Amino acid sequence: MRTEGLQQPRDVSDTTLTRELSFEEIQELPPDGGYGWVCVACCFTINAFTWGVLSSYGVYLAYYLQNNIFPDGTSFDFALIGGLNFSMAMIVSPLATALTRRYGVYLPMALGILCQTSGFISASFARLIWQLYLSQGVLVGFGIGLTWIPSIAVLPQWFQKRRSMANGICSAGSGIGGLMFSFAVRAILSNASLAWALRICGLVSAFMNILATCAIRSRNHIVQPRLHPFDVRLFQRYEVLLALAWGFVSMFGYVILLFSLSDFARSIGLGSGQTAAITALLNLGTAIGRPVVGVMSDKFGRIETAGSVTFLCFVSVFAIWVPATSYGATICFAIINGGILGVFWMTIAPVSAEVVGLKELPSMLSLAWMMVVLPCTFSEVIALKLRRVNASREFLYAQIFCGLAYLVASFFAFELWRVHRKKTHARLLDRRGD
Repeated sequence: MRTEGLQQPRDVSDTTLTRELSFEEIQELPPDGGYGWVCVACCFTINAFTWGVLSSYGVYLAYYLQNNIFPDGTSFDFALIGGLNFSMAMIVSPLATALTRRYGVYLPMALGILCQTSGFISASFARLIWQLYLSQGVLVGFGIGLTWIPSIAVLPQWFQKRRSMANGICSAGSGIGGLMFSFAVRAILSNASLAWALRICGLVSAFMNILATCAIRSRNHIVQPRLHPFDVRLFQRYEVLLALAWGFVSMFGYVILLFSLSDFARSIGLGSGQTAAITALLNLGTAIGRPVVGVMSDKFGRIETAGSVTFLCFVSVFAIWVPATSYGATICFAIINGGILGVFWMTIAPVSAEVVGLKELPSMLSLAWMMVVLPCTFSEVIALKLRRVNASREFLYAQIFCGLAYLVASFFAFELWRVHRKKTHARLLDRRGD
């Protein structure tokens, strides 16, 4: 009827209305480019100066464990602080989603920058372990969550065919940021002090995140997503449960690998310079590998790629990391696994869009963030408890736990692939029947 109305309009008002409606329908489709590439650059920057900064916590962790900076702190405390960075970023997701629904993306992102900067600067003045918990743990975590969570749902609104590639480029930002900050933090710790390392991290990340926040643009006014902070109705869908289970289990492997690799390098007799290089190369692998995974995801399927890469993480842990006893083998593992270990962060937004669609995407992502709170908090604590301090292979049990986490997670991802493919096939048959 709309096509006929455009070809033979009865009057001017009908024609105008028809053209407006058609234009609105076209607008809802992701443009697959345009200003979306500016948003890619913004999200890349946000990843670099939120998660990238957080990736350098392994350097802080090694420094805390080797130096008696906080006499009342234990290895358990320092591991838990690193876990709080992740878990607080996830637990704040309902608040970030609610603020985005009411005020748009800019207010929560501005609050996040304020929290992250305040956390790092206040941590530089911490003298007791509880002060470090609140500053570098809780406050920095809140800041990262409030800054990053509103931005993660922006890209799928701008891209359709190249959605995973765009998401992979953005995810690579955390690798570039981790690479920069790993070297920078170690250099500042060696030549200045812990306090100045924390302050510089806070100030530099604040400046860059402010620039990215000013330039990013959402299409919420066009897509009109359902921004429910905690939409429990999604739990009624089997596909949603499978996607959440995949993220929950895989996060145990991710956090253990990210935070334990530098300490593992120390345990096999490598020096501080070599451990810093391994951390940096892990982040370099992230920067190179994530865009590649994004391109593969667009070509071979988002859910299929997520499951395959998760299984590849399991293989790499048992084939390379477990038998590694030398600098060369550890470097090889860091570069290879750096590109794939964060498969959840690379693919969760495109996979969620496949499972629930664009309108339900923010609500689905909010559930995903909440589901990974527990593994983010306690994964490194579990790794330290599994560590055998005086054994010849100190991290063996932690390595096995890490690999098995990826294996179980891959089962959930492959089941999601099977169910989604069956559902998509049934939908195509219904359309052909109509």
